[in-house]
Amino acid sequence: MRHRRVTVLGASGFVGRYLVKHLAAEGAVIAAVSRHASDAGYLKPMGDVGQIQPIDADVLSDLALDAVVAEAEIVVNAVGILFERGRQNFDAVHARLPARVAAAAQKAGARQILHISAIGADPQSPAAYGRSKAAGEAALRAVRPDAIILRPSIVFGPEDDFFNRFAGYARVLPILPLIGGGTTRFQPVYVRDVASAAVAALILPEAQGRIYELAGPRVLTFKELMELILEVTRRSPPLINVPVSLAAVKAWFLEFLPKPPLTRDQLRMMERDNVPASGMPGLAALGIEPNSLEAILPTYLERFRHRGLWRPRTT
Repeated sequence: MRHRRVTVLGASGFVGRYLVKHLAAEGAVIAAVSRHASDAGYLKPMGDVGQIQPIDADVLSDLALDAVVAEAEIVVNAVGILFERGRQNFDAVHARLPARVAAAAQKAGARQILHISAIGADPQSPAAYGRSKAAGEAALRAVRPDAIILRPSIVFGPEDDFFNRFAGYARVLPILPLIGGGTTRFQPVYVRDVASAAVAALILPEAQGRIYELAGPRVLTFKELMELILEVTRRSPPLINVPVSLAAVKAWFLEFLPKPPLTRDQLRMMERDNVPASGMPGLAALGIEPNSLEAILPTYLERFRHRGLWRPRTT
């Protein structure tokens, strides 16, 4: 990877920043593209002087997209959204952008494309999020069949929006809701393992054109995830079952917020387990041993910890 020119789209996002750091450690010269490069200055110290250049660009513009990948040997697409707002919708960002990235990379003569998708990508998904992810993968492969696709399960790490959010709820709310009984299964994967997988896939010749589903070492239900958060933060609000129909009514109102904590489409995503499909290659195929959620979570949720007298929850 040394001295290879890499364009990372979505570089200032949760996964994107770790991709930049790991690629820089391998010696790549990186164009770190985001919508607000002025807020991404923290990326520069991840490499040597001049190695990482934050670039402000609207990747929904073909002109801007062509410009940021013009000299790239490798293009990494880590752009993704969890809810829709205006032009930032699932069709534009998840379904159509990957093919546009592939076309721009093809025009620039880029040798490799790596795309960050999600385990929920499925044309038959009950959620628009999952269907749009699947459409984006198909459109990408139509242009560049050799593209590498990584599908992580729910990603955890210091800046994540899942565990930090629910740890915050546990600090201020009298209860934590278990939507639909909390039976949906997840296999959370550490963000650094995702970044390591990306670098490994770009280096391994046999990874070209393959799809990898990335997950951690353990499968846990939503209820078990909430119990783990409470154990780590030493909080004890009761876990209350909330019917999906009632949660959907609440989500409808929450969708009007600038950054909604819950949407109806996210509820639909929870109708299916978020675990790798049987037989799909994952972290092991890339030579990576996954970090456990139990080992990492206390390192960044300590700030939510109860400081007074505390007794473990009883079931």
